[in-house]
Amino acid sequence: MKESLWGYWLIILGLGVLVVMMLLQNYTTTNEQDYYLIKEVTEAALTDAIDWAHYRKYGELRIIKEKFVEDFARRFSETVNINKTYNIKFYDIYEAPPKVSVKVTTKTDTYSVLGNSDNVDVVNKVDAIIETVK
Repeated sequence: MKESLWGYWLIILGLGVLVVMMLLQNYTTTNEQDYYLIKEVTEAALTDAIDWAHYRKYGELRIIKEKFVEDFARRFSETVNINKTYNIKFYDIYEAPPKVSVKVTTKTDTYSVLGNSDNVDVVNKVDAIIETVK
């Protein structure tokens, strides 16, 4: 009897650990994947949005706002997880000197534990500046 009681407690403990791991796994992988995705897409979109005609004429780096936003949205939508809803906001897009701030918000899956359902907003914000060496 005593040994079987320990077996029950071990099974309950295992189920509890499994539930906690399921709740935290979606939050952590979403955050890490989104951060690196946003970082890489921002860097690529910035380099594609450089106004090379302005650079050749004046020797100053400058980006085109509309081209950056279009390229960012295209690249992000090509590589993003289709099962999630993303909210993209652009802050502080400066053409010269090139600086952008991008904020991406997504929600984790909804989980129900003891009748309470909850989800978490995962917010990632990236600031990027292009620098040159003269």
